[in-house]
Amino acid sequence: MVDYASRAATRARRRETTDVASFVRRLDWILIGSVAALVAYGLWAIADITRHDVVTNPHYYFTHQVAYAAIGGVCLIAAVLIDPDVYRTRWREIFGGMCFLIAIVLLTGPIRGSKRWLDVGFFKFQPSEFGKVLFVLALAGFLAERSRRLHDPRTTLSVVGLALIPIFLVFLQPDFGSALVYCAAVGAVLLVAGTPWTHIGALAAGAVAIAVLVLGVMPAAGVPVLKKYQEKRLTGFLNPDSDPGGTTYNITQSKNAIGAGQLRGRGPENATQTTLNFLPEHHTDFVFASLAEERGFFGAAFLLMLYLLVVWRGLRIVTLAREPFSAIVAGGLVVALLFQVFVNVGMTMGIAPITGIPLPFVSVGGSSMIANLIAVGLLLSIHVRARTGRR
Repeated sequence: MVDYASRAATRARRRETTDVASFVRRLDWILIGSVAALVAYGLWAIADITRHDVVTNPHYYFTHQVAYAAIGGVCLIAAVLIDPDVYRTRWREIFGGMCFLIAIVLLTGPIRGSKRWLDVGFFKFQPSEFGKVLFVLALAGFLAERSRRLHDPRTTLSVVGLALIPIFLVFLQPDFGSALVYCAAVGAVLLVAGTPWTHIGALAAGAVAIAVLVLGVMPAAGVPVLKKYQEKRLTGFLNPDSDPGGTTYNITQSKNAIGAGQLRGRGPENATQTTLNFLPEHHTDFVFASLAEERGFFGAAFLLMLYLLVVWRGLRIVTLAREPFSAIVAGGLVVALLFQVFVNVGMTMGIAPITGIPLPFVSVGGSSMIANLIAVGLLLSIHVRARTGRR
């Protein structure tokens, strides 16, 4: 009897070992390697970019960013272990919790002129950054429940109505950049879900009409919607040479930094735009310009290639997803990531307006780092279970 029990326990342990090994093999190791390279490259860049920012502690931002990456790595592993189906059945709770956290921010005191952060003592975080992930999960769950009614205009209007709640709350903070990311995610989830092109075209036309109304008609009528500094950013984007010492100072210095890097870069010690603080926010909004100044075209191109690799693997996961909910989540997360990279890099070169969107995995900031690593964990979780389902 004892021998039988011992053999049964041995077989159980072997099955568990086999299951774990199979789970690990099914992970997308190319995606993991790409993200690990992005994080490592970003940490290396931040160590050089910020070494002169805090005189008493040249490694201040670097050590903080390493801690954020470590916390994000733990969250990534947790996200991989959770079956995405858990989120599908709880999208209402996810949506309600997201809106609650974003709304609470509006009741707190402003930090650096904006109400974007929640201070819980040991950690100050941006709910809108985590909201980018929760937003996609909630909308994907809503669409998955109505997969047979996607051709009904009321379904599309319901999605837009739900999406406008957190978008409006984020816009009030004010965080125009994050609001744009949420809008891009809405378009992605509708497209991947299979929403008719006529609905998407109508929404695009409506978005253009709202943009004209907000940016042109209402300000001309004396009813401005945007903050004064937001209007200046947009006018500066349209006319970058209008006020190089004031409104367009940031973008002028950013272009100077990128151009100064040339092919191989000036190195950390000779990158005067960064080390002498001519380039504002060089560790957050304009970190790409600082990296281009220090590492040149080759260093910047290598970073963009890593992003391209991550996006490619993410889009591949969309095609492998075992059911609509997982495909919609993967599509929304990948497009949100791509949109942030495009806008951040674009604004440093003057081909996109300055919106304050951080560069994923590189810009200093705990909320952005952790939220993006959670998003990668969700993609990996979808990939693992997609492969399992197909077998």
